Amino acid sequence: MTVWRQANRYNVPRIAYINKMDKPGADFQMTLASIEDKLKAIPLVIQRPIGSGRLFEGVVDLVTMNKITWLSNDNYGVDFLKKPLDKEKDENMWQDAKNHRIQLIDKLAELDSEMESQILSGVTYSDVKACDILKALHRVTLTLKGLPILCGSSFKNKGVQLLMDAIIDYLPSPAYVTHRFMKYYEDEFCALVFKILHDQHRGALTFLRIYSGYLKATDSLYNVNKEVTEKVGRLIQVFADEHKDIQQAGQGDIVAISGLKQTSTGDTLVLSAKIANKAHKKYLKKCLQENDYEADNADNEEGSPKLLKPVLAGIDVPEPVFFCSIEAQSLAQVKQFDHALACLQREDPSLKVKVDSDTGQTVLAGMGELHLEIIQDRMKKEYKVDSLLGPLQIAYRETITQEGQHDVTLEQTIGDVRSLVTMAMSVHPVTKSGTPKGVLVIKTPSNREAMEKIRKQHLTAINNGLSMALSQGPLLNFSVIDLEVQLHHFETKYRWSLPLISAAASQCVNQAIQKACPVLLQPMMYLEINTDENYQHIILGDLSQRKSQILDVHTRNDGTSTIQALTPLSEMMGYSTALRTISSGTATFAMEVTAYEKMTSMEQRNAIDRATGLF
Repeated sequence: MTVWRQANRYNVPRIAYINKMDKPGADFQMTLASIEDKLKAIPLVIQRPIGSGRLFEGVVDLVTMNKITWLSNDNYGVDFLKKPLDKEKDENMWQDAKNHRIQLIDKLAELDSEMESQILSGVTYSDVKACDILKALHRVTLTLKGLPILCGSSFKNKGVQLLMDAIIDYLPSPAYVTHRFMKYYEDEFCALVFKILHDQHRGALTFLRIYSGYLKATDSLYNVNKEVTEKVGRLIQVFADEHKDIQQAGQGDIVAISGLKQTSTGDTLVLSAKIANKAHKKYLKKCLQENDYEADNADNEEGSPKLLKPVLAGIDVPEPVFFCSIEAQSLAQVKQFDHALACLQREDPSLKVKVDSDTGQTVLAGMGELHLEIIQDRMKKEYKVDSLLGPLQIAYRETITQEGQHDVTLEQTIGDVRSLVTMAMSVHPVTKSGTPKGVLVIKTPSNREAMEKIRKQHLTAINNGLSMALSQGPLLNFSVIDLEVQLHHFETKYRWSLPLISAAASQCVNQAIQKACPVLLQPMMYLEINTDENYQHIILGDLSQRKSQILDVHTRNDGTSTIQALTPLSEMMGYSTALRTISSGTATFAMEVTAYEKMTSMEQRNAIDRATGLF
């Protein structure tokens, strides 16, 4: 479901392949119903299975009315027979395929205007050509109106060949895909980094998709996000576990590059800073013409147009909800331990690693219990590092319930150089606004003259101090969110230093937050459980004990139920094991962070006691 929602978000055309048709209990029709019910898609069946379970031997192509069967030899599915259905020899199969082909054409006529015109003009269903159906399927797939359905058994390579053909026939060519930022790069090389993998022999491999232009193995790459230039080590074409060195790659290619040290997942790469700056100027000019410069710069902490970068779509990674301490089992492994964490963090954007400034412990933050356990297991298997995980803890957030204001004056004397900074800041609660990107400068008739003297580097230093203050709240050192920070007074005397301004801003915001009655926010999880109807009441009872808010309970005709609920993450510790136990292993669930909500005073006190080790 998560992958499907991501595809919907980015309007990705897709086809569906029903795998494992040779397994006992394989049910093609039930899978189609599930696609309609869960994915809310319109299935367009272009293949029908011939048999199921152990009797599965091939498929019927409804577009061409061909029968494709695989030979029962040990040639890994390479050998298969393809021949037209015979009305006399395959009477039942031919009639069934004809009926389903008519249903396919009916659905296409509802979704595609050209097919509709053809049917309304008097063309009979039997006279509709295969090429016309193929073109209609291609158009419907590109517009996301329907979902072509294929089937097979990948383990035995049955249907895989037809799936590869369908990818070419129905999915868009890279030349068809347009990105709103591509026009600023024109025909110059532009690529998106979507994965980083550390190979034991080749080192870090950066996988990227080329959206325009060409890349040579001797080129250097400019990272638009990081504003750094790096040299390409090797240009590699990857076929599963086979790697082949190539000299050039072009639009639509997916390749791997070695030698990039600072590039991360989601970065945009071009050939030079000159190309990036040229694209930046075009983008900025367009924004100014359309009067949306202020909107695009609303979250710009420096108010600088430099931050308006035309970059390709990155990856939306939610903030971690679990964290724990991690350490190497022996001092001899510390160096390899640090290297393993650095590599894993580059590969996985959802993994966060930091060192606690108070305790000196390395803290590992991730999306769940299983996520952190997998990281530990990968460190052992791939990097030969044994590690110890501390107790799992929940990543709460902090916020304020009232307004708070504080004035601060910091003075520093180093040798004969004296510095003095005075500022006044206030914090205000703003519901579900997230983390402030920068301070809001408040100008009034009484302070206008002083506030207009604030320089750009002053604001940068103040925002740095603000970030430091908001990264560690006063209750449990969690991030502070859902507030607005305002600057009411700022003055420097003698010689000023940026570190002193940042320190003053951090101290001022910290004190203002403490005056604003801070509270803890707990992560709320959207929970979706699929279970047999017989276990529905038991699961609902268990959810009520976990302080869940039931959103919906949907019972289907096949005797299964879907339960949707909102549950505090603190109540979901070990839920995977508990659900397996109460449902006899038949229920499955998925959950994701949907919001942060205030805790009751009792819950907050208990959370603070647990975090501080009082019980």
